[in-house]
Amino acid sequence: MRLNRFAATLAAAACTVLAVPADAHAAAIACGGSVSTQGITANGCISAERWKDGHVFMRNITAHTIVTNTRPHAAYVEYEAFFRVVSGGHWVKIGNGRTLVQRRSTVGPIEIGNTDRVCGPVNVKVEIRVHVRPAGGAWSNWAGAATSQCQT
Repeated sequence: MRLNRFAATLAAAACTVLAVPADAHAAAIACGGSVSTQGITANGCISAERWKDGHVFMRNITAHTIVTNTRPHAAYVEYEAFFRVVSGGHWVKIGNGRTLVQRRSTVGPIEIGNTDRVCGPVNVKVEIRVHVRPAGGAWSNWAGAATSQCQT
């Protein structure tokens, strides 16, 4: 029981901390809520890096996940991410993958996929959603994260 409490505390701490990528020019990763299925917990995370292509400002939106395995054995975990612009956009799949998560451990943030978008005249909000499943298991609900980092 103490180990489950420790794992829950570790997962909560991972959600609230901004992960700093190794690339000094990359944006920070912000994580949203968490979901779980069959002993596997995941957080949806997002980063947005602004750049310029000629005279046009762009941003690269990247979906990530942090995966925690509370099971007593290692598990392969599949994940996929979708993206949309909040004001009227529709969900588009931007990536998926699979990783091995050791017993009672956490991995991530794992980059799932990304998309480039033009920075419009207003600072539009974009969001990602992520779900996971242990190999052979059921998909979790959705964990999301949002950003509107397109400031000039």
